[in-house]
Amino acid sequence: MYDVRITAVRKVCHRDLMEIYENPIEHTCDIEEGQVFISVGGRRPEGLCESAWGSMESFVKELANGGGNFFDGWMKDPRSAMISCNDGFRPVSFYLEAITERFFQKRKGFGAAGRAGGLMLRSRRTP
Repeated sequence: MYDVRITAVRKVCHRDLMEIYENPIEHTCDIEEGQVFISVGGRRPEGLCESAWGSMESFVKELANGGGNFFDGWMKDPRSAMISCNDGFRPVSFYLEAITERFFQKRKGFGAAGRAGGLMLRSRRTP
């Protein structure tokens, strides 16, 4: 199973919609652009908003299990996804990517490209 890096790449604030529709609230999202979380074993990282996790959980779990290529080639890197949280007033866009290099670095004799003895390793999946 792979770890998955979750990076907050953009945070938007729709003040016009907030003025029209939102009740005043004291605490809002603490996520900042550039903030990085690591999902280990397909679990929600500590500090990641539960609502944001709800939007991305199925994608993170699929990447963690060696899957990808969502929606038939949506992303340039098939082992990644771009997901936004479901806050309509201040949505955060997250870039999700499987951390595959760690798997190869841990195994002696395997290069970064995943080659050993002339064999090309495919996605590693755990049952």
